[in-house]
This record gives sequence, C-alpha cells and structure tokens, in this order.
Amino acid sequence: MEHSPHTHQHSNHQDHDKHAGHSVAMFKDKFWLSLLLTLPVLVYSEMIQHWFSFTPPSFVGSEYVPFVFSTIIFLYGGLVFIKSAWGELKAKLPGMMTLISLAIITAYVYSVATQFFIQGDGFFWELATLVTIMLLGHWLEMASIAKAENALDAISKLLPDKAEKLINNKPVNILVSELRVGDLVLIRPGSSIPVDGIIVDGTSSVDEAAITGESKPVSKSVNDEVIAGTGNQDGSLTVKVTKLGEDTALAGIMRLVSEAQTSKSNVQILADKAAFYLTFIAIGTALVTFIFWFIAKDAGFALERSVTVLIIACPHALGLAIPLVVSISTALSAKNGLLVRKRLALEAARKLDWVLFDKTGTLTKGEHGVTDIWATKGFTDKDILHLTASLEQNSEHIVGRGIVRKAEEQGVKLDKVSDFKALPGLGVQGALHGKEVYIAASYRYVEENKLTVPAEIAKAVKQAAKQGKTEVYLITNKKVVGALGLADVVREQSKQAITTLKSMGVKTAMITGDSDEVAAYVSKQLGLDQYFAEVKPEDKAAKVKELQKNGQQVAMVGDGINDAPALTQANIGIAIGAGTDVAIKSADIILIKNNPEDVVKVIKLSKATYRKMQQNLVWATGYNVFAIPLAAGVLYGAGIVLSPALGAVLMSVSTVVVALNAQLLRRIRLTH
Repeated sequence: MEHSPHTHQHSNHQDHDKHAGHSVAMFKDKFWLSLLLTLPVLVYSEMIQHWFSFTPPSFVGSEYVPFVFSTIIFLYGGLVFIKSAWGELKAKLPGMMTLISLAIITAYVYSVATQFFIQGDGFFWELATLVTIMLLGHWLEMASIAKAENALDAISKLLPDKAEKLINNKPVNILVSELRVGDLVLIRPGSSIPVDGIIVDGTSSVDEAAITGESKPVSKSVNDEVIAGTGNQDGSLTVKVTKLGEDTALAGIMRLVSEAQTSKSNVQILADKAAFYLTFIAIGTALVTFIFWFIAKDAGFALERSVTVLIIACPHALGLAIPLVVSISTALSAKNGLLVRKRLALEAARKLDWVLFDKTGTLTKGEHGVTDIWATKGFTDKDILHLTASLEQNSEHIVGRGIVRKAEEQGVKLDKVSDFKALPGLGVQGALHGKEVYIAASYRYVEENKLTVPAEIAKAVKQAAKQGKTEVYLITNKKVVGALGLADVVREQSKQAITTLKSMGVKTAMITGDSDEVAAYVSKQLGLDQYFAEVKPEDKAAKVKELQKNGQQVAMVGDGINDAPALTQANIGIAIGAGTDVAIKSADIILIKNNPEDVVKVIKLSKATYRKMQQNLVWATGYNVFAIPLAAGVLYGAGIVLSPALGAVLMSVSTVVVALNAQLLRRIRLTH
C-alpha cells in the first residue's frame, strides 16, 4: 500500500490542491538556488548600493546583472507558482497562487520595461527576494504537512516486504505480494508480522502498539489472531494467512486515515471561502491602489504599491491554517488508537451532550467472569474456587472458562481429575484427589435431583439471580457445599470513562437487550445518568432519537451488527474496534482498542483541534486586515511605506506563525 506524503491530488476540481505534484525537496532546492542567485541581484541594485553606500566592481554589461539573474529566478523559482495559478483558474478557484503570480508577473514585466523601454525604477531586487521568500514559505509549509502525514508513512513502513512461507515444512523466503490466503508463514522472534492471520503453532508476545496503541505486549498462542504490521517478540509462530494487502487491518487503517485527511471540515470550508473572497478583495484593492497612486504620484510608485498589496494579501496563512491542524490531529488520533473516518464528526465531538453506550462488549467485556463465591461451613471461598475450577479445567463452555480464568488470576493450582464425565446441559462431574466425587452444575441439576440449597447460600443466590448472574453449584455426596455467581464482567476502564465524561459535563446512558434488573445493576455500578433495558436491536435507533430531542447532540458507542442503525442515527457513531465490520462501516470514529475511556480522548482532541483552528483563522485573517491598508500606502503621509520584499517577509512570517501554532497541537496529552 503506497502512500505518498506530499502529493494529494483530488479528482474533484472543487478540491483543487495548490500543492498537487509539489514536494518538500523541490521547494528546498529551488529556495537555495534562488537565494544564491539573489545575492548578485542585490549587490548590483542601485537602491541597495545607495542604502549601504558601496560600489561593486563594474564590468561590461554589469548594469544587466539584476535583469539577467532576476530572469533566471523568475523562470526557475517563479514558474512553479504560475503553473499552480493556472490550475486554480482552470478550477475557477482563484486563490493564493493566483495572487503570487499576478504580483511576480506584474513586477517582472514592469522591471523589464524600465530596463529597456520606459523611464522608471525596476523592481528586480524586490522580485528576486520576493520569489526567494515565497519559496522558503512554501518549503516550510510543505515540510510541516509532510511531518504531519509521516504518521501514515510510519504505518506503511511497518510492513515487511518479504515473508518466510512454509513449503513442505521448510521456510522459503518470498515476497509478501506472492503470498495467498491459506498459506503458512513462519514468523521468527523479533520480526515484523507481514499478514493478518491465525496462529496454528507456537506462543509468543506481540507488540501491537503501532496498530492499537496498547503499550503492553499481548501474549498470543494457537487460534489467536495476529495483525499485519505488529512486531513478534520472543517466540516463533506459524501463522495461517487470512487476509492480505488491501484487506488487512493495517491497509484499512491507512485508508481511513487518508480518507480523513482529505475529508473537509466545516472550518476548512470557512477558510477556503475566506481565501476565495480575499483573492477578489486583494485584486480589487490592488487596482484601486494603482489608479490612486498613478494619479497622485507616478506609475512606478503606483505599481510598487499594487504589487505589495497582491503579495501581502496572499491567503497563504489562511490556506495553511486548517489543513495543517487537520493533518496533525489525524496523525495524533491514529497514534492514540482513534481512527477518524469523518472530520466533521471529530469537529462536532466538542459539543456532545450525551454519550450512549451499548452494554455487552462495550461497557462489559462480553465474557463471563466470577463475581461472587459462596461457601458452606467447612469450606473456604478458595476451596470452592479450587474444586470447581479443577472440574472445569477442560471445559469449552463460556461459564466453565470464566471459572478457570478466575482461578488462574488468583494463582490457584488446579488438581488432576479422574473419572471425568460431562452432564450435557447441566454441568460436569469427576473425582478429585482420587476418591471424592464432585459435581459442578446449574440450578436445574439441583432441582432434578431434589437437593436442598443451604439457607446461607440460597438467599445470596436469589439476590444475584435478580442481577442477571449465572450460578454454578458445587455438589458432593448429594450435598450443595458452595456456589459461584458469574456475570458479564464490566471493563475496568468503563467506570473511569463515565466519571471523566461526567466531570466534563457530558451525560452518560446505556442501552441493552438485557433485563431491567441486570441493566439497573450495571447502571448503578457505573453511576450512569440513564439506561434503556430490554431494547430490541431494531429499536436502538429510536432510543438514540429520544435522546436527541431538543437538539441534544448524542454519540453512540457500540460494537455489534445490531448497533449499525443506532450508530448511523447518532450525531457521532463511535465503534469499538474489535467489533464487526458492519459496525465499523457505519461509524464515524473507530476506537481501535476496546476501551470506553477513548471516548474521552475523542472529545479532548476535538476541543484542542477546534481551538487551534480558531487561533489560526484569527491570526491569518487579522494579519490581512492590518497589512493590506499598510501595503496600499495608507500611512505614506506619515513616512511609513512597506516595500514588496518586506511584504513578502511579513506574509511568510504569518505563514510560519500559523504552521508553528499548529505544531503545538502535538503537545496535547489525551490520557490523564
């Protein structure tokens, strides 16, 4: 997947790109050479000699030095602006390049005329310095944009070119492009993973930071998925290829990031309009200035003023104000595990009133975990966990796996089971320590075998059942000796996310198909403002609408297929990354990590980005309000006159200020 950081041409002429086909290196080379050629022009210009009282060595034709060198500068350094201006005019979008071109063509033609045909002072040295300063400004601008887009470049560099394909169990080095789905690939310790695939052999830990932003390496073993572009660390893995090239998660991320960089934001549209009108204002002002000074003074002065107006009014800073911020915020979001598909969504996130979370898989992990353990006399909680987990250690059932996971977390050693037997639909039984037969089973087993549940457990279990928990009973010698309560585990980050959102003045709600009791229990645990329970998938979008009444801005956070209509209905649809493709396609922003706290990052980034855009717009337009009248010679009577070269310096300074201000966005911390 190739991505060129410097050429972003768009097919739509409405999106005419003033830098189509330009590169950082081109402007850099043109700047240095023009600077070198400007020196003799300055040395042989009468005005400069007069200012600094010096006389350069004279030779035959020395009076033509400014003309010759300026012509080279005009053709070598200036043509790039004229070509771009032609593009702007063809797209019926006159802008910055049009203004620069008008200024340099007028200055050049007039100077040549004074050299050979008419009386007057030429602008050769002003023209030379002007083109040189313009090239510097563009070089700095392109470098800033390239730096912002380097995030994408960095992502594309994560993919290795070659892979080791296993042919008859022997690794053979081939190009990644030659791999096919279903091939087996050997990934050695320390190498980069070239494809999306499933591990068929080996265990290792994988550094997924570049893709998910997860700082800790993730341990992987057989049947786990791996993602192209992540780094294998300590073990050898054999991976079966499931996705290649354009279909990999990495390619998807790249597509989303570049989509986001080209999608316009509201502020960008505003800036484009401002630049468009500024072009007409500048041309109008330049004409009026010329006519006024032509009558009041002379043609040379009139031309100098109008050229200065054209230069100073170049909406350069305006043209850069928003795209740079957009570029940097896109790079920042990708770095922080947020994929912004629609710029407008990120822009609107600062105004959110509600964040509505789907429960299962979003606020919760979507997997059963042990929440309670009850024991009868003679047994401790640890005994109950130890015995039940030992029975369940080979279970494929979601409940059994949850119990074993809890035992592993607690560091409980599991015993060997003999005479193991599955009781279909009810539970499992087996002998532990060689003799005692234990059974781990559901309440149905207790009922069918007419067992009594000890009073001290019965009451607690009844309460847990109301909260939607699943209970598993431990039985031996036809007696219930303990029980465990399991529930869909609330993610550790959910509570923090809700607390932070509340502190930011954003209300939180939850939507779920679960019973009212379960929803009430989770809602209370997290401190939500509202919850919707027993909602059928097709009714989720209607609940979003309900929150949207009175113009409230709602973000919906979900992961499942049935969340797609709700994600689309919400003002901002946010998908949790491990969710389904459908949810991701209907979302505006995707959280690569399954972390609800990242919603907070979205809002913080939105606010910071908007602030920067505003600052840049104020600076870029405010500068013109002051500079254009000065350039037109309003203060000529007071002895204040801006030369074209100084105009160019000021214009470049305004551009650099805007570029630096945008770069400050990089310093924002999105995590607490």
